[in-house]
Amino acid sequence: MEGIILIDKPKGFTSQDAVSKTKKILNVKKAGHTGTLDPMATGVLPILLGNYTKLSKYLIEHDKKYIAKIKLGEKTDTGDIEGKIIETKQVNISNLKKVEKILEEFIGKQEQIPPMYSAIKVNGKKLYEYAREGINIKVNPRNIEIYNIKLINIDEKNLEIEFEVSCSKGTYIRVLCEDIAKKLNTVGTMSFLKRTEVDKFKLEESINFDILEKNKNNEEFLHSKLFTMEKLFSNYDAINLNNKKKTLFLNGVLLTFYLKDGIYNIYDDNKNYIGLGIIKNNLLKRDIII
Repeated sequence: MEGIILIDKPKGFTSQDAVSKTKKILNVKKAGHTGTLDPMATGVLPILLGNYTKLSKYLIEHDKKYIAKIKLGEKTDTGDIEGKIIETKQVNISNLKKVEKILEEFIGKQEQIPPMYSAIKVNGKKLYEYAREGINIKVNPRNIEIYNIKLINIDEKNLEIEFEVSCSKGTYIRVLCEDIAKKLNTVGTMSFLKRTEVDKFKLEESINFDILEKNKNNEEFLHSKLFTMEKLFSNYDAINLNNKKKTLFLNGVLLTFYLKDGIYNIYDDNKNYIGLGIIKNNLLKRDIII
C-alpha cells in the first residue's frame, strides 16, 4: 500500500508507536511520520506508507493548528500535566478577564526557547536525556510565528484556560502555555493538547485505530482515506513527457525545459502520473517517483 493516511493519534502513544501500529494493521513493511506529537497529545498524525516515506522532506516544514489547555497555578518539570510539580503560585481570578488581550499579544514573529524535555539534540544527545540526568543545558532560542490565537473557554473553578492556536513549525505549545501563565502573573502547565491541522491535513479527515482495524481489508475504504502524491501536490504546475523523454527522465537524464525554477508534477502522454521533477537553470531533474 502506498500513500499517506491520517491517524487520529490516541493519548499515551508516541508518534513511533502510532507508526508501528499502523504498519501492523495494514501489513506494510515501510512507514514513517512527518514530525513528532507528544505522547500526551492527541490529534492528526500523517503517516507515510511504502515509498511515500521519500516525501518526508516536503512535509516537515508545515504550519500547524492546536487546541490546548493551561492549568494555572502549577508548573511542572516537563511543562505538561504529566510532569512533577516544581512550583505553585496563587492565581488572581480577576486577571482572567485579561486573557483575551494577553493571548493577542502572542500573535506574530518571536523567539521561543525550547523546553529541556524535548527531542532536540545537543552534542549528539537529546535534551530530555540531559533533563532526566538533572543536567541543565543552555538552549538557544528559535524563531517561531503565531499566526492566530483565540480563547475558547475559561474554567474558573478548575483554573484552566482553553485556546486554539495556529503556528509555525517548531512552536512548543508547552512553552507557550507557560508564557501565557507568566503574563497572568502566575505559573501554568499544559494540561491538554490536540492537533487539529498539519498544513492541508485536517483532524476531520483522520481515522482512529479501531476504524482502521475494522476496515483493513476494505480496499475501497482505505483508498478513499489515502492522500496520493498527485493530490498532495495538486497546486504545482504540470509537465507532460512523450515516451522518449519519459524514458530519459526515469533514467535520471536531465531534460531541457525553458520554465521557471521549481517543483513540477510529471505526467506521460496518456496523462498517467509519474511523480515529481525539479527544474533548475532550465534543466528538469527527476526527484521522487512513486
